[in-house]
Amino acid sequence: MNKLFTVFALLFVSTFTFGQSCCFVTKDEMQLMASNKAFMRSHKLPKPYQHISKAGGEMITFATPDGQQANAFYIKAAKPTNYTLFVFQEWWGLNDHIKREAEHFYTDLGNVNVIAIDMYDGKVATTREEAGKYMGGANPLRLESIIKGAIAYAGPKAKIATVGWCFGGALSLKASILAGTQATACVMYYGMPVKDMEQLKTLNTDVLGLFAGREKFISPAVVKEFEENMKLAGKGIQIKSFDAEHAFANPSNPAYDKAATEEAWKLATNYFKARLN
Repeated sequence: MNKLFTVFALLFVSTFTFGQSCCFVTKDEMQLMASNKAFMRSHKLPKPYQHISKAGGEMITFATPDGQQANAFYIKAAKPTNYTLFVFQEWWGLNDHIKREAEHFYTDLGNVNVIAIDMYDGKVATTREEAGKYMGGANPLRLESIIKGAIAYAGPKAKIATVGWCFGGALSLKASILAGTQATACVMYYGMPVKDMEQLKTLNTDVLGLFAGREKFISPAVVKEFEENMKLAGKGIQIKSFDAEHAFANPSNPAYDKAATEEAWKLATNYFKARLN
């Protein structure tokens, strides 16, 4: 029965969204920077650690509108709920760190479904070169199809919140745009903002942006432009720029900033709690 429901939901999304012209058909600025040597060096090599789920999280597959399958780490709410949080990976991929962060949100937010979506179709980078290859080489149409498949999996009644870091910060905003009226909250950590005003106008939610003030690529100027564009689009925006480096919120990152991470986490969870109830 659940499989049948998913098929019908996917057909609904395919007909009314994927069948139309896609929102994100070209690579954004962040993807285009993937081969930039300075951009690569700005990402410190992560320290490995292993995540073992304590909340019953498991890997799942779901259909995508392009006729393929996608993967995700899924933690089902203890009680039935329409609230679902999409978690988007850094440029490294869906690794143990992202699974741990998904579980961290699940624990702190209470009764919410959490889906950490694999945007690289099973590939996980362990070097900067691999990460640059995977992020820069990702097909925007495939990325969009994965997101739409996840929206269909969540169901037409789902109220969808999104969060992501780095490449995932950009994907968080794009997913909220693609979710249409189902979007209810969006948090993006140091990701490249969408600059197309017409796309921003379609947002059904406000946005909390958490940025790294010391980085050169998603710079304070880029953040300021995003804030101005959101206001011109008539959308709510909260911005917090920390005196920190890119990826400051990743404890496996040598540039990890504990104080900034804790403050950002509090801002993000309080934002979600105000909207996921």
